[in-house]
Amino acid sequence: MTYGEGESMVKSEGPKLVPFFKATCVYFVLWLPTSSPSWFSALIKCLPIFCLWVFLLAHGINFLTAHHNACRIFAGLIFSALGDAFLIWQEQGFFIHGLLMFGPFTYLVAVYIALIGFMGWRAMAGVQLCNDLWTWTKLSACIGSVLFMVSDLTIAVNKFCFPVPYSRVIIMATYYAAQMLIALSAVESKDEDVFKKRK
Repeated sequence: MTYGEGESMVKSEGPKLVPFFKATCVYFVLWLPTSSPSWFSALIKCLPIFCLWVFLLAHGINFLTAHHNACRIFAGLIFSALGDAFLIWQEQGFFIHGLLMFGPFTYLVAVYIALIGFMGWRAMAGVQLCNDLWTWTKLSACIGSVLFMVSDLTIAVNKFCFPVPYSRVIIMATYYAAQMLIALSAVESKDEDVFKKRK
C-alpha cells in the first residue's frame, strides 16, 4: 500500500468515524461511576458501539448483505452492545451474561478465551507483512484483535487474579479502539478491489 492510498482511505473513512470519536470522548469525560448502574450509564457506554453501527450502515445495506465479513462484524457489534449493557450491572450478577454476549455460542469462559485467541491468530495471520500482501484493513483487523485480547485479559486478571491499577481506563480504551479497528476492517472488500486494480 502506498502513502497516497492510505491517505485517501483516511479521507474517505475518517469523517464517518467522527460520531464514534465524539461518543467515546463523552464516555471518558462523564466517567459515570460503576457503583450506581442505570439505563443512562448503559446508553453512554454503548453509544460508541451504536456509532460503529452507523459507520457500517453508512456504506449501505447492499454492502453489508453482499459481504459476509462486514455482516459478521455488524452482528458482532450488536452482541457487543448487549454485552456492554449487561456488564453495567455486573455487580448485580450479570457479569456472565455480559461476557457471553461477546461470544454468543460459548458457555464456558475457557471456550470464550480460546475463541478470542483464535480470532487474534487469524487476524495476525492475514496481515502477511513480509510478502507485501497486506492491506490497511487487514492491519486494522490484526491490531484490533490484539487490543481486544488486551482488554479481555485485563478484565480477567482484574476480576479473578488481582486488582489492576487503572483497570477501567485500560479496559475501555483498548476495547473501544479494538472495536473501531475491527469495524474498519469490514470495508476490506473495497480495499481488495483497489489492490486488484493495482496488480
